[in-house]
Amino acid sequence: MDCNSEDSEFSESEMEKIEEKVLAQLKADSSKVKNPNGTFRCPFCLGKKKQDYKYNELFQHATGIGASKKRGKERAPHLALATYMKTMLADEVGPSQPKNVVPKPPPTNKFHHKPLPTNSDEPNGEENLEPEKEELFVWPWTGVLVNVPTERKNGKQVGESGSKQRDQLSRFHVLKVTPLWNYQGHTGNAIVDFNKDWVGFKDALDFENYFKVERHGKKEWCNEGKEHDAGIYGWVARDYDYNSVGPVGDYLRKNGDLKSVNDLKEERENKSNTLVAHLSKTIDEKIQSFIELQGEYNATSLNLTWTMEQQEKMQLNYNEEMQKVLRLARENTRRFIEENQRLKMDLDTHRKELEMRRKQLDKQEAQDEAERKILDDEKKKNDHSLEMAMLEQQKVDDNISKLAEEHKREKEATHNRNLQLEKYMDAKQNLELEIEQLKGQLQVMKHLANGDDLMVQKKMEEMGEHLKEKMEDMEDLQSLNQTLVIKERLINDELQEARKVIIEGLKEILNTGTLIGIKRMGELDEKPFQMACKRKYATEEADVIAAELCSVWQEEIQKPNWHPFKIVAVDGQTQV
Repeated sequence: MDCNSEDSEFSESEMEKIEEKVLAQLKADSSKVKNPNGTFRCPFCLGKKKQDYKYNELFQHATGIGASKKRGKERAPHLALATYMKTMLADEVGPSQPKNVVPKPPPTNKFHHKPLPTNSDEPNGEENLEPEKEELFVWPWTGVLVNVPTERKNGKQVGESGSKQRDQLSRFHVLKVTPLWNYQGHTGNAIVDFNKDWVGFKDALDFENYFKVERHGKKEWCNEGKEHDAGIYGWVARDYDYNSVGPVGDYLRKNGDLKSVNDLKEERENKSNTLVAHLSKTIDEKIQSFIELQGEYNATSLNLTWTMEQQEKMQLNYNEEMQKVLRLARENTRRFIEENQRLKMDLDTHRKELEMRRKQLDKQEAQDEAERKILDDEKKKNDHSLEMAMLEQQKVDDNISKLAEEHKREKEATHNRNLQLEKYMDAKQNLELEIEQLKGQLQVMKHLANGDDLMVQKKMEEMGEHLKEKMEDMEDLQSLNQTLVIKERLINDELQEARKVIIEGLKEILNTGTLIGIKRMGELDEKPFQMACKRKYATEEADVIAAELCSVWQEEIQKPNWHPFKIVAVDGQTQV
């Protein structure tokens, strides 16, 4: 660990929290501080060579670093260690030396009630497993069985299977029994495998002691002066078995090694120390990682608080903007309603003007009829010389009646057309207003639209469908207007042709006699207006504008003081 002196980067409260957490970890696992030999070590200074402190030395080490000016992540664990030693270890050891650990008495053989080596992993237990002399055992722990009963079958020696012999030795927790064979069959020997740990070593010694008690051990088998019994002999394999000649020695040299108990003990201690050092280092790294993560957590928490404040500000700004948008939408709606009312009033005024114009036309028609009657009276008072013309005049009257009928029908058609045009204009303007209102509302809804607001999106789709229907209605009205204009033009052309035929007939009839005719006073021909408007405007608008201009001129010509052409004097002569 880094021991450079610098100012602490933790507050007092954070130091106390770290100290409490480390103290709880030390209380949960005292092996972090205690060594197997009864000394103590500092679990936070694993990089140092000295790891076998006495109690007072380790306590002085912990309090010294805890009171130094080193970083907080070093001081807090050492303060926790000092507290742990004062509260938890002061009663277990003396003031200067650790208390000696009294070894437990070795367990006895459960079969023969004889003392056996212990299976404990503690060093004192391992020392009890050592024999008086340094012996070399075959490792993994192995037993030897000899004089296994066999019989001859089919020219070869056969015996019990390894699994059956293993079941017979199950009390010793045997892993497997391997019979040894050669070209003649079963050799009468077998190898017994035990676990590789100290428990397996204890089982192997129990196995050997069992055969010793039964007088079937190694000593009895090697006694040349005594005849062997007809039973199985067994013992734990050692160096003399490993180096022996025969199938037993060959198998042991091939599958095992010679090791002493002290060798295995040292190897196990080295592995344990390495593991403890690795675990201590891992714990230090975890503590360091925890401290770093705690700092990152605090920074993240602060950043989250700032982000939440910014989000609240953005929400307030959004609400203000939404209020502005809603206010503008209400103003636009009010303006559209007022515009609609104004257009409606204009349409009513225009309708009243057309109604007045119709009444004037009816009055003028009555005046024309009165003049025709006066002319008929004067015709009856004419000289007798006109009697021959009466017959022709009768024909003229018939033709005039037909022409009057045609004019009447034309006037009715004109009136109906004006009504249709008025309805069309009213419907067209209403549709245009509705379309504009829908477009404005759709734009407002787009501003108000939120990606997650399904109601607004659904409302926008409904308004879009409604707008599409209104546009289709507008196209239908335009198509109907075009059809009416074409039909009116065809009817007008037919009327003009009929008028020309009647006029030509009248000219032929009245060629030789007195010219008697009827003049429709104040009536204008609409065709020149249509031709002029078609050259200037689109086909859909030309007929409407032509009808309006013809109506305006019809009103103006009734005024005596109206002069459509300007008269100027050029070189003393008046010109139009």
